[in-house]
Amino acid sequence: MRVFIDLLWYFKKEKWNYGGGIFVLALVSFLSLLPPYVVGVIVDHIDRNTLTEEILLQWMLLLFVLAIIVYILRYLWRILIFGPAIRLARLLRNDLYEHFSKMSSSFFQKRRTGDLMAHATNDIRAIEQTAGVGVLTLVDSITMGSFVIITMAVTISWELTLIALIPMPFMAIATSKYGSMLHKRFSKAQAAFSSLNDKVQESMSGIRVTKTLGYEGEEVEAFKKESADVVKKNVQVAKVDALFDPTIAVIVGFSFFLSIVFGARYVVIEELTIGQLTSFTVYLGLLIWPMLAFGWLFNIVERGRASYDRVSALLKVKQDIVDNPEAVNETPKGDLEFQVNEFVYKEGENPALKDVYFQIKRGQTLGIAGRTGSGKTTLLKGLMRDFNIKNGNIYLDGRAIDNYTLDALRSAIGYVPQDHFLFSATIADNIAFANPDASYQEIIDAAKLASIHDDIIRFDEGYETIVGERGVTLSGGQKQRISIARALLANPEILILDDSLSAVDAKTEEEILHALREIRKGKTTLITAHRLSAIKHSDLILVLDQGEVLERGDHDSLMDQDGWYRRMYEHQQLESLVERGGKSS
Repeated sequence: MRVFIDLLWYFKKEKWNYGGGIFVLALVSFLSLLPPYVVGVIVDHIDRNTLTEEILLQWMLLLFVLAIIVYILRYLWRILIFGPAIRLARLLRNDLYEHFSKMSSSFFQKRRTGDLMAHATNDIRAIEQTAGVGVLTLVDSITMGSFVIITMAVTISWELTLIALIPMPFMAIATSKYGSMLHKRFSKAQAAFSSLNDKVQESMSGIRVTKTLGYEGEEVEAFKKESADVVKKNVQVAKVDALFDPTIAVIVGFSFFLSIVFGARYVVIEELTIGQLTSFTVYLGLLIWPMLAFGWLFNIVERGRASYDRVSALLKVKQDIVDNPEAVNETPKGDLEFQVNEFVYKEGENPALKDVYFQIKRGQTLGIAGRTGSGKTTLLKGLMRDFNIKNGNIYLDGRAIDNYTLDALRSAIGYVPQDHFLFSATIADNIAFANPDASYQEIIDAAKLASIHDDIIRFDEGYETIVGERGVTLSGGQKQRISIARALLANPEILILDDSLSAVDAKTEEEILHALREIRKGKTTLITAHRLSAIKHSDLILVLDQGEVLERGDHDSLMDQDGWYRRMYEHQQLESLVERGGKSS
């Protein structure tokens, strides 16, 4: 029952609804005691041969009115109790989503998408059941059970009531044991469902690679294995779940047996009438639901407890990137100074950045080159505060970036990552994502700057073309250019292109870079690239190697040196000439 204590904060918030629902539910339980009494009265009239048509009609009319009242009250308590439960699910789901949106990339690197989805679906549903059906069964089992027992003891026979309740302690012991087993098994079942979610999400995202390599059979077998594990663990839950009803039925049945045996004896010795014994057995029948509800309650509560623990653990994960108390909510300009002595992702690892110092003025372009894994993306993410740099700092307009609020800092930055993500929406909607208020003409202008407009108008639906999940219907170059158009539409103070021109040809690359030089005058641009032609016009070029600055300067000065930049640039130019020669032949 600990989950009810955990949810006490919400019950207090919805106290009037829950309080009203519990009152109405208790009233329904009380009114449900009248039909057995009426049955007993009518049976006694029959036994004494005093039942008349008028008496029968009066009691039938009472039962009819009672049925109408109970019908209305049952509708009312469902609204009062289930309504807050649905709102709790919405609240927790919103809290989870907001929590996810505030977490840094390291949070998502440690957790798989399918697992997070399972928390927001299955676990939330189990908590909703606890706050709705769980409260219902708790209140109903207590009120109905208490009213019935008190009525049997006070109005019929306290001795026979005690005899009928003899088996009940055994039910309490059994259901407590089953509840403990259910909690452990349900936690494992939910974890298995999360794993299955991960598998489905991963398989669907990579379906084209799977089909290209011909691994459909292996993927199907892997899915079957995951699915079988989910079935196995849920069957283990069902086996415990299946124990509740038979156990309760046996115990209630034994109570009926004791009631009939001893009740008949009381009738023989005239301590009870036939009508009273009939009422008693009907009352005992009313006890079946509270007993079943009590067992069902353990089932619901243990599921809800396991799910609430999972969701709470996720919500307790603290943000590692937060605003400083003295942070200002001003959009920074493009004067950038980088002073990082050392940065490591994990203690004991080699530095991802080491002794990186440079400065560029607003309106200048910084080019960053280097081998894969040299620290280019780490440098850019440090500027966006994807992580905190403890040994060093980064300054914009002379102020450390951690002295800007995250909203202010990131509103000044337009980022086009290596992994281009497009939503399953129209091309226009994808471009306008960074600026939802943009006009259609502004969207078209941004597309032209990114050299994607001509491609778009060739589609049958033009800008209204649905691109599919993650842009599955587009080529790599088209996705890159739509992502660039999206960033350009936001017109950010600082534009970051993280190897974002790798999938376009040299001619398109030059068109995009020329457009950037024209429209980005007075604003700062950072470009990382493996193809050095993308950064040769930069005001400052850094060559990174294992997180350190190996070379620095503009294109001409670096070409004067006999270093990595010159050798790589000449090699790439030679490759380009060979490719053009091969095509012309």
